[in-house]
Amino acid sequence: MRRIAALDDDPLHLEMMQRVVQGAGHICRTHATSASLMQDMRRETFDLLIVDWELPDISGPEVVQWVRAQEGLDLPILFITHRSEESDIVAGLACGADDFMVKPVRVGELTARIQALLRRAYPKSQDDVQEFGPYRFTASIQSLEFNGQPVELTHREYALALLLFQNEGRLMSRDHLRDAIWGQSAEVLSRSLDTHISRLRQLLNLRPGQQYAISAIYGYGYRLDMHVPPAALTDTAAAP
Repeated sequence: MRRIAALDDDPLHLEMMQRVVQGAGHICRTHATSASLMQDMRRETFDLLIVDWELPDISGPEVVQWVRAQEGLDLPILFITHRSEESDIVAGLACGADDFMVKPVRVGELTARIQALLRRAYPKSQDDVQEFGPYRFTASIQSLEFNGQPVELTHREYALALLLFQNEGRLMSRDHLRDAIWGQSAEVLSRSLDTHISRLRQLLNLRPGQQYAISAIYGYGYRLDMHVPPAALTDTAAAP
């Protein structure tokens, strides 16, 4: 399940995109103005954007350029527009979009393009075992080893830990994490996420000064960062 934001000033088209996204098993947040989307993105994280070209306030290309200028926002963007000239397609892709569709949009094609963009941006590991430094995840039995020792985790703790490692270096909003682990329809107390994060910090030693650490970004969410030990930096600098 992915979180997708759709921007279009046509309410009927926006409703259609929401149905398509939700029908594919994803979460869709809709926006009728560029300002609304940009404000939402200052406190939320998304996995893909669907952006109309002609909007009442800020144009689609300007929105895309703004997104690309934000540090850490390397997410796929799909342009949808009435413009069909080759020069328009070139301009849309040149400003930072990853794909381009011309209205009227065909539902089947929109679904296929969304899924293709998500597959390219977030390839699923086919390996049963995934390793991140001293952490070894085994998907088939949902087990985690830290420095060769098994760690007792609940189902949600395991899922949250794996999600953070798979998105290392990416800032994840609180709603994004809650939707991914508990589901969009679940009523989750804010402190439940904080408690799970605190448990993972303790059980997996994800603290400042370690190889991996979870950072809390006030008013936004969490990010897992990998840190290079000072000794490794010294060895690299000393290498011929």
